Amino acid sequence: MYKVFVGDKPIVLTTEVEKETNFKNYLLKTVNLRRVIRKLNNGSLEEIRLIHKNKDKLLKRFLKKLPNVVAGGGKVYNSRGEVLFIYRNDKWDLPKGKAERRESIEKTAIREVTEETGVAGLEITKPLETTYHIFKRNGRYKIKITYWFEMKTSFDGNLYAQEEEGITKVEWLNTAQIEDALENSYANIKLLI
Repeated sequence: MYKVFVGDKPIVLTTEVEKETNFKNYLLKTVNLRRVIRKLNNGSLEEIRLIHKNKDKLLKRFLKKLPNVVAGGGKVYNSRGEVLFIYRNDKWDLPKGKAERRESIEKTAIREVTEETGVAGLEITKPLETTYHIFKRNGRYKIKITYWFEMKTSFDGNLYAQEEEGITKVEWLNTAQIEDALENSYANIKLLI
């Protein structure tokens, strides 16, 4: 089962048909994805479920429905055990960004974290979940596939918000601060923390 977020509402990719309550079932093969996205954005539905009989082909078939944007990002820990957060579009988020041509996803994640926050000396400690969300750019829907990595750093310098990317704050947050930040964050980020 996969979750692809439209805002904070999920499109669930699944092989199981369940009785509809606060969600609707559609067949992945025949679904009008743009219509489904509009229903999630405008309606009272909590989620949409797209059904396909073969679990191994679920994600691959879904990703063919819209153009894909590949990104890399990091959940970065400092030596005090705090996590690096950015504040963009009035929400707390983790640093991430689009992959460049012929760049490994690990290099993308490290480069984007450094560009968006000013943090250097990043070391990947392990891969995390991959997240999926749908966004609209220039009137067209796209699926962002973000490969996340846990990272560590001993960096203790100044943090710099990449303002041209709409980032207004960069902060190291402790456990209590993270709980507060997640009250105003994205569903994908909540899955990672």
